[in-house]
Amino acid sequence: MELNGNRPDPDELLKQVEDEERKQTRGKLKVFLGYSAGVGKTYTMLEEAQNQKIKGTDVVVACVESHGRKETEELLAGLESIPLKEIEYRGIKVREMDLDAVLARHPQLVLVDELAHTNAPTSRHPKRYQDVEELLDAGIDVFTTLNVQHLESVNDAVEQISGIRVKETVPDLVLDEAIEIKIVDLPPKELIQRFREGKVYVPDRVGIALENFFNEGNLIALREMTLRRAAEHVDEQMMAYMHTQSIEGPWPVGEKLLVCIGNSRALNDRVVRTGRRLADEIKAKWAVIYVETPAHSRLSRRPGRKP
Repeated sequence: MELNGNRPDPDELLKQVEDEERKQTRGKLKVFLGYSAGVGKTYTMLEEAQNQKIKGTDVVVACVESHGRKETEELLAGLESIPLKEIEYRGIKVREMDLDAVLARHPQLVLVDELAHTNAPTSRHPKRYQDVEELLDAGIDVFTTLNVQHLESVNDAVEQISGIRVKETVPDLVLDEAIEIKIVDLPPKELIQRFREGKVYVPDRVGIALENFFNEGNLIALREMTLRRAAEHVDEQMMAYMHTQSIEGPWPVGEKLLVCIGNSRALNDRVVRTGRRLADEIKAKWAVIYVETPAHSRLSRRPGRKP
């Protein structure tokens, strides 16, 4: 944003007003954000859904994964659930959220667990977060759950910390559009104890999980990422409010970040994600520029093919 006398640009203000008008008809997204399976995201989401029902809100469950946890299943009692849709793909039957049934029912609030989930190949959208976008566009409020390692911007950092590449990711823009982010937190030592008691995974998977991705060092790092990402979201909301209200304050100094990419598809993905993360941290405008080199003429036009 260009600044003039410590005041926001009028064109930018007009765009923000138009965005606010669009938000009036769009559903509101609330994300229950955690750093690991087992911290209680789904449980907390169901608790709040039950409270909303008591207040008179029309609440519907589109998909919730209880993972056999008795306390979670008990919180589903009394909430209307829309049956999952059975999809057959290559002889295998899988169950997915019935998006059309939810849209037809059109509740005030719908619960959609595991935002980063990948849908069956024949589904309308490849990713569940895209289903959620359609629900929001239809004016339906959504409660959903997400672990921080599934955000695109932290994908490389998570791999460096844990040695494991998380394949199911969600664009940060989805989280940025959330009206509210609720952190669901649990100290790592308590979470590890829950793992050992079989409250997160079945017993025969616990040892492998704790030795690999869910060791204490990884959990501490993921927890820090979660707290930082939520704090950034609050700061972004504050700055947006100050801009729309023309409130003078500590406006950003207007840094700009240019991300240069070349012919390496694998490297380009990492560079762009890193650029996005840095731009968010310093509140800077950013752009990506493609640098064409002589090697470009030797590249195959078919995706995934090497020259």
